[in-house]
Amino acid sequence: MQFNHHITLKHLLIDNKKYIGLRFFASKAITVLINDLEDVQWSKDFNLYYVPNTKANLDQIFDLFRGIAWIDCNLFFKHTKSKDLNETKDTSWFYERNSHGFLRKCPEVYIEKLELKKYANNTMKSYVSSFERFINFYPEKDVNVLGEIEIRNYLKFLIANNASNSNLNMVINSIKFYYEVVQGMPNRFYAIERPRKERKLPTILSKEEVKLMITSTQNLKHQCIISVIYSAGLRRSELIALELKDIDSKRMLIKVNDAKGNKDRFTLLSQTTLDQLRDYYKVYSPKQYLFEGQTGKQYSGSSIGQIVHQAAAKAGILKRVTAHTLRHSFATHLLEAGTDIRYIQMLLGHGSTKTTEIYTHVATSSFTGISSPLDD
Repeated sequence: MQFNHHITLKHLLIDNKKYIGLRFFASKAITVLINDLEDVQWSKDFNLYYVPNTKANLDQIFDLFRGIAWIDCNLFFKHTKSKDLNETKDTSWFYERNSHGFLRKCPEVYIEKLELKKYANNTMKSYVSSFERFINFYPEKDVNVLGEIEIRNYLKFLIANNASNSNLNMVINSIKFYYEVVQGMPNRFYAIERPRKERKLPTILSKEEVKLMITSTQNLKHQCIISVIYSAGLRRSELIALELKDIDSKRMLIKVNDAKGNKDRFTLLSQTTLDQLRDYYKVYSPKQYLFEGQTGKQYSGSSIGQIVHQAAAKAGILKRVTAHTLRHSFATHLLEAGTDIRYIQMLLGHGSTKTTEIYTHVATSSFTGISSPLDD
């Protein structure tokens, strides 16, 4: 069916009450029909018609314009890009925190929504922390009446105190999550400007530095953790979620389940790493997960970070090394060895080669044949 008219639904908040806004190109036919809606009003500030946000009014809109106009709900209904990571959700820290009488905590429904939407544990902690700093910046104001002016002033305060762009984006996300998801007002703050995305090149280790990290570590489990992350190019969350059944020694592949973007993929299983894992299995006998904590549950992400950090220190590496540094190094070394960037994209689980192309800026092969003018 071909529609000649197009109506976009938007969330509006007027005098702290929720409304459905209807935006469309000037049309006498649509205007006449819209005036048939119950309780419809015109807003000069928003330059559109609106009705109270109720299920009855929403049904009325669809019934009235069925077969006449296309109703665009992309800005109205809730969407989330949250990761559905295969990790045990832990929100006990939220309820067990010591209470500071003069500081406000975010409502419990905030953490409940994060948990229901399956946000990663670290993301939940970051959102809660960022949102609580925001609401305590305005200790005398009701959380539900804070608007764009207060958000902009808070962001200006953070910028004046040299907050990074990534931190500013986290703050914006945490604030928008409360008002747009918890309070059910998608796109309420769509006019809030975000800082320009920083383009920083990743830290890369040489192959020798990676090997030195592994050999400098005396603990067999720690050696295997570093080897698997590097040799397969895994994210920390992906390593934690690996189960014994995901190691395919016959095909020399590792299956990564429910990775970023809720996608499964296969990546490489190194023969050297497989030999290490066989020795590791004889000693530790894991039952379900490849790397288990003392209670048999998943290894913690913070423990993985400490293992990598300590291994780099023992190896005498002065760069700041994280688990993701090993993943970056995996991709860069493959590119330097002549591997097609599309294969690297597939192994890393990137949605686009544009993300993978950053490694062309750090691979030494990109500079082969180019000499400094000082050496000419």
